[in-house]
Amino acid sequence: MRTYFDMSIEPASILGRRVAVMGFGAQGRAHALNLRDSGVEVVVGLRRESSSRGACQELGLPVQTPARAASSSDVVVMLVPDQAQPDLYRETLAESMKEGSALVFAHGYSIHFKHIDPRADLDVLMVAPLGIGDQVRALYEAGRGVPALLALHQNASGEARDLGLGYAWANGHGRAGIFETTFRDETETDLFAEQAVLCGGLTHLISAAFDTLVDAGYPEELAYFGCLHEVKLIADLVHQRGIAGMRKSISSTAEFGDYSRGPRIINEESRHAMREILEEVRDGRFDRELSAEAETGFPALREGRSAAQAHPIEAVGERLRAMMPWLSEK
Repeated sequence: MRTYFDMSIEPASILGRRVAVMGFGAQGRAHALNLRDSGVEVVVGLRRESSSRGACQELGLPVQTPARAASSSDVVVMLVPDQAQPDLYRETLAESMKEGSALVFAHGYSIHFKHIDPRADLDVLMVAPLGIGDQVRALYEAGRGVPALLALHQNASGEARDLGLGYAWANGHGRAGIFETTFRDETETDLFAEQAVLCGGLTHLISAAFDTLVDAGYPEELAYFGCLHEVKLIADLVHQRGIAGMRKSISSTAEFGDYSRGPRIINEESRHAMREILEEVRDGRFDRELSAEAETGFPALREGRSAAQAHPIEAVGERLRAMMPWLSEK
């Protein structure tokens, strides 16, 4: 993959342009503040009734309605939730954005699955941080940054790549690396990783292991520490050193158990399920299921949250974390 760093980026591609950030969630807040601190003129687009208006004003960020922010800016950044993006574009941005301006996404979902059909005169690109919003902001303030993915969907001006690199520079990504990819590859790998590992795979693995120990008569506290609390210790090692490097830091007992028992958990049946999940992402089945879920008010999310909160691991964790208040410190 072609990779860019700060030294190969021309900041002028973003400096001098007015950027409208749509939304003020974790990513919206981070992007708006980072761009402002990099010298970019920023305005946040929020509905008149948005509860985030006060937070923006406290931080010294100008706020306008989405329509006004879009019509007065050269770059519009789509940082509202995926399910809200199509309506925002159709009802507001499609008519409000200036001719020849740019539409920037932090995730390729809406474009890849054709929920948004951008005007032909727009540059349409993606700068996708490889980290959550809090990390994007914290590492920027520390003089570092999280890596990001860059992709082009429409290059109407012929300068969309330079603009994307300039935006990534202003958000701190050029300090860690900007990797050029496509909307398709970013979207499909991101969804698969969330479902198979980062969210779906990890949370269900933890809960199942906890249940196995508790059902066998072991104390809940030991099950919590062994199956949830210590995940961070291993994840940090993997993050810093890779899987092979992590294995150099654990005991020979743990390493032998890794090699000899791990494949019994992640076996051919597991790999078959992963291939099925990937195919459901690629052929659009997951997108169709998600769209149907959104249309009915996300009943599966409400049911899942309720079941997760009722699981014994939550009560145990709340009690044990209270003994370690530093875990909640930022």
